Amino acid sequence: MVLDGVIAEIGALRRTPAGVAVLEFQLEHASRQIEAGIERDVRCEVPALVLGDIALQSQALRPGKQVTLTGFLAARSARHKGLVMHVNTIEILEGN
Repeated sequence: MVLDGVIAEIGALRRTPAGVAVLEFQLEHASRQIEAGIERDVRCEVPALVLGDIALQSQALRPGKQVTLTGFLAARSARHKGLVMHVNTIEILEGN
């Protein structure tokens, strides 16, 4: 999955009980899409998280940064079925 947008909120770096670095943030996405032959505006906020070395490297991200994320969707946890994007790569777009 590839998704672009602007970092809306970013949490503090934390660690799992196993010591793995975790950074959670909200991505604000806006685009124009075609649905049933009609162009429409799409806006949404997507919860995202990065783990390990990428989390450590991503501490410098700030709200307002425009990024492209690559990763996958998964349930937040076994008990919480809401979706979260697990990010494998973050590309900071120029001009930010």
